[in-house]
Amino acid sequence: KKGFALFVEMALLTPGALIRPVPGISTSDRDGRTLHRTKRGWMWNSFFLLEEWTGTGKQYVGKLHSDMDTEDGNVKYVLMGDGAGTVFEIDENSGDIHATRRLDREEKALYTLSAKAVNKTSGLDLEKASEFIIKIHDINDNEPKFAKDTYVASVSEMSNVGAFVIRVTATDADDEAYGNSAKLVYSILQGQPYFSVEPETGVIRTALPNMIRENREHYQVVIQAKDMAGQMGGLSGTTTVNITLQDVNNSPPRFPHSTYHLSTPESAGIGSSVGRIKAYDADVGENAEMWYSILDGDGQDMFNIITDSTSQEGVITVKKQLDYESKRLYSLRVQVTNTHIDRRFEQLGPFSDTAIVRITVTDVDEPPVFSRTLYIFEVDEDTPAGSSVGTVSARDPDTINHLSVSCLSSPVRLYTIDRHTDLERLFNIDSNNGTISTLQGLDRETSKWHNISVLATELSTALQTRVPVFIKVRDVNDNAPEFAMYYETFVCENVKAGQLIQTISAVDTDEPLVGHKFVFSLSSINPNFTIFDNEDNTARILTRRGGFNRREMNSYLLPVVISDNDYPIQSSTSTLTVRVCACDSRGNVQTCSTEALLLSAGLSTGALVAILLCILILLMIVVLFAALRRQKKKEPLIISKEDVRDNVVSYNDEGGGEEDTQAFDIGTLRNPEVIDTNKLRRDIMPEMLFPFRRSSPLKDNTDVRDFINGRLQENDSDPTAPPYDSLATYAYEGNGSLAESLSSLESAATEGDQEFEYLSHWGPQFKKLADMYIGQESQRET
Repeated sequence: KKGFALFVEMALLTPGALIRPVPGISTSDRDGRTLHRTKRGWMWNSFFLLEEWTGTGKQYVGKLHSDMDTEDGNVKYVLMGDGAGTVFEIDENSGDIHATRRLDREEKALYTLSAKAVNKTSGLDLEKASEFIIKIHDINDNEPKFAKDTYVASVSEMSNVGAFVIRVTATDADDEAYGNSAKLVYSILQGQPYFSVEPETGVIRTALPNMIRENREHYQVVIQAKDMAGQMGGLSGTTTVNITLQDVNNSPPRFPHSTYHLSTPESAGIGSSVGRIKAYDADVGENAEMWYSILDGDGQDMFNIITDSTSQEGVITVKKQLDYESKRLYSLRVQVTNTHIDRRFEQLGPFSDTAIVRITVTDVDEPPVFSRTLYIFEVDEDTPAGSSVGTVSARDPDTINHLSVSCLSSPVRLYTIDRHTDLERLFNIDSNNGTISTLQGLDRETSKWHNISVLATELSTALQTRVPVFIKVRDVNDNAPEFAMYYETFVCENVKAGQLIQTISAVDTDEPLVGHKFVFSLSSINPNFTIFDNEDNTARILTRRGGFNRREMNSYLLPVVISDNDYPIQSSTSTLTVRVCACDSRGNVQTCSTEALLLSAGLSTGALVAILLCILILLMIVVLFAALRRQKKKEPLIISKEDVRDNVVSYNDEGGGEEDTQAFDIGTLRNPEVIDTNKLRRDIMPEMLFPFRRSSPLKDNTDVRDFINGRLQENDSDPTAPPYDSLATYAYEGNGSLAESLSSLESAATEGDQEFEYLSHWGPQFKKLADMYIGQESQRET
């Protein structure tokens, strides 16, 4: 295999530059020695091509030539790889390479291709394919671009010169390794003298010291990035940076006035607002937060000040109840202070301020004031009506006069009881002096306490004040003791004398101070029972004998006298019913009084009740069954002769043929004056414009009318008929048809003698029938 040489002409910076022949071609060196070609294959260098070529036609890249090419036209050059045949093409005969279109380095910076020489005749490779690179040389065709069109940054006010604000960076799509196309320099176009930018890094810093937010808060800075190291002819891009000065607490709060004047009525409630004062701080946010306090003053005990966190105002409120008659003017020294203080700016302080607040109390026509917030009185329950319970007293705070007996001439006096709190009208009050008395007797056992409301009213202004009055009813021994419960006492027939049959106790609605002490006794000597007082408010009932017989006496009444120990002593007699029962040997009750017979029969009370319920249910079923059968036998309303509704007509007719349906109108039964009009059949279309009219043989329906009148007279003259409208039924067949009988029965013998011409005169209703019979007659004659 022989080697081959490659001559490449390619465009470097200047199109058409000639590449020297590659080693492998015989030539002379500098010393005049002859160099011999060494046997080699392809030997490549990197080809270079300018991007964005503006020439006409195709751009020449270089020339391939193999030493195997004897220029006899038998060698063909083949190009393969990136862009072969599309972006780059090769002249297969001469080996010239051209770019078919303008290339953009930012789109693709290099292309890797391979080339080989092929024998056209045999198609065999003269040289193996070898790769080479075509690099696109960059030109400055891209301007710098920032990542954002607008940046937002902030820096604290009062910052020193050179304080960092923000860093902005731009990028250039050109080749950084080739020339200065991508070397950027930053500069500030707008924003001096407040800010500066570092040319190499794009860092923005403050340029003036102690910039104050209160003077100017927002700044707009325009930054430029220029390539070609900032030289003339370079491309540039800009961005905008909006910078805001952040607030610091460098402004102390200040009151706009040294003295404030406020007023409030004396009736202002505790905690109510008197007024608001506000100091102003040029700072914002938490740096402007303030709190207010009272330093001193004669109103320090009467007023308080709180801070409204929303409006940053000092709200002065009432701390104690005010009285115009006692003091009318108060003075306060109020201080305002920043909540958050920045120690870096303490020299700009003090960060507080003071002001004087004067508060005037105005007079208000006040309602009467009672001497107490509530009254409690006690009264015995047996106190007679008209007795005094107690006295309430009120004063007018405006004149400091007491509403009592000492000021009867004062117009500011009127005591009343709110009757909504004394619906039973148990009490009364003297309107002048406020003395409360009873209107009727009180009963502690009915109600121990009475809660009423007393009103004091100024006659001049009708102002009222209400006070609660609690009246306790003291107990008096006016109720006798009685049994604590209802006792069901029994004694066995086989009981012995001295047997305990019941233990009783008592209750008393009264409440003595030392407690109850009851005494039990019998009203008289009883031969059957006796009582023993246990002296603990209980007593035992004992038998005096044995041998009780329930058939002789089934129960005994035992009067028991119960007395208390209070003054005056109260006593009562309660009757204890003792039943006689049959008991077993252990004293367990078996039968008592009226239940004995039932128990002896072996039936209990529950069994008897069950039997009675069963009988009652059976009776109800029988009654219901009878009622249902009676209802089924009752005639339907449509045929019942007892139905009294006059709008029901019962028509029981066998049907009289055509005359029955055409001769009269059933409406005649309701209005006899109605005259029958011509009625055509609906199933046959009329063949004449003016149909034949026939007159009814019973034009006035006299037979129907006579029939109805006769029945009506019979009902009117019937003494047993009811005195109200009743329903009368009828059955009327009619007088027959004009055609008489059309039956074929018994007509076989005389059929030939019949003439049916008269059918043609009966109207369209009988036309069909006339056609049938007259037609048959004519055929018979024929």
